Amino acid sequence: MDKKKLYSPSYIREIMSKYNFKFSKSLGQNFLIDGNILRKICEEGQVSKKDDILEIGPGIGTLTEELSSRANKVVAVELDKALIPILDETLKDCYNVEIVSGDILKIDLPKLFKEKFKNENIKVVANLPYYITTPIIGKLLEDELDIDSILVMVQYEVAERMKASPGTKDYGSLSVFVQYYTEPEIIFSVPKTAFMPSPNVDSAVIELKIRKEKLELENRERFFKVVKAAFSQRRKTILNSLSSGLKIEKDIIRDTLDKSGIDSKLRAENLTIEEFSKISAILPPFNIY
Repeated sequence: MDKKKLYSPSYIREIMSKYNFKFSKSLGQNFLIDGNILRKICEEGQVSKKDDILEIGPGIGTLTEELSSRANKVVAVELDKALIPILDETLKDCYNVEIVSGDILKIDLPKLFKEKFKNENIKVVANLPYYITTPIIGKLLEDELDIDSILVMVQYEVAERMKASPGTKDYGSLSVFVQYYTEPEIIFSVPKTAFMPSPNVDSAVIELKIRKEKLELENRERFFKVVKAAFSQRRKTILNSLSSGLKIEKDIIRDTLDKSGIDSKLRAENLTIEEFSKISAILPPFNIY
């Protein structure tokens, strides 16, 4: 099949008509229709025949086909059952592609990796459904898969939040979470016109390089509970937001901040990951559930 035809709007309309398929806003379906961007994603991901690829939300297979031409194997997980027969047709000549029908958030990824991939070099490359970008990134990182990096397309503003530094308006709990596990880098931006249908916002391809050595934490769940509480009321001081969010008396929080060397009048956006770690370690026991 002609590559240009697969990602062209005319082909997409043709295949949609043939299968009576309609875009689902609730599933965040926006298909890439720019071949240059498809190729650039694969080039930036340095996809080669030594790599096995996990793709999430393949749509009608535009990125999948490009990945297939470069990788050893591609396993694409698709939630929408209506797309499975379409993918069977559009990718019928891609013999190194396997489509898995299922919800990426419910799949046992370590088990999937063991069953589907025999290669040591495994990469995640995907145009993520925007409505569940954060949960997907969370699962990929928390499962601590044997991968070096994650290269994904997300909303530009979400990419900025992942990359944000302390002291900026975009810095928040997502920034801390992503940067605890990875070193994020925005690779390039993608205009809304590169999709069909066109979304309301521009996008970005971001690479999340997995940290080989993470910050040592006594209790990871406790740490992220502190971070979430700190950012739950951004306009409040760290003293007030932690006291309210964790339901701990202010005197205890103030004492913890003093011992951590942190000014209680600062806001959460001013604190580094290391400072959140200090607070988490010094705080007396609290309910993390």
